[in-house]
Amino acid sequence: MAAYEFVTIWRVSAPIEKIFTELIHPEAWPTWWKGVEKVVQLQKGDANGIGNVQRYTWKSKLPYRLTFDMKSTRVEPYGLLAGEASGELAGTGVWHLTSEGPGTTLVRYDWQVDTTKAWMRVLEPVARPFFASNHDIIMGWGAEGLARRLGVNVEQIRKS
Repeated sequence: MAAYEFVTIWRVSAPIEKIFTELIHPEAWPTWWKGVEKVVQLQKGDANGIGNVQRYTWKSKLPYRLTFDMKSTRVEPYGLLAGEASGELAGTGVWHLTSEGPGTTLVRYDWQVDTTKAWMRVLEPVARPFFASNHDIIMGWGAEGLARRLGVNVEQIRKS
């Protein structure tokens, strides 16, 4: 079982196709998502993106960076993106996209993850609330960045 289980939900005033297009191209995330410092493709997957491996480097509000690889394990156009993380974080992440009618999309991100850095594991009993809050801040930055990028409104309706 993962040490952390986060659920983030955004309501985005944009069609599902636009949201999916942004999420399926993580190499562009650093241009609009504060906290994403770098995304490098390590391995190209099949025509649907299954097997793609990207290395992400994230900088948070707290004074540390995390780097991990994410391998795409499932892609359902305009509906779902799933992957397995390994490195300084290990676990699974799943983006679910649901149309709420013309021009509105509900975006849900489920992140079940564990830390692998020794210092984080040692501090986990006392730092857990800070790590969780930090996750919420980074996801909030994502919502704000996506809104700016698409020129739309985004409401973050659930954090962790």
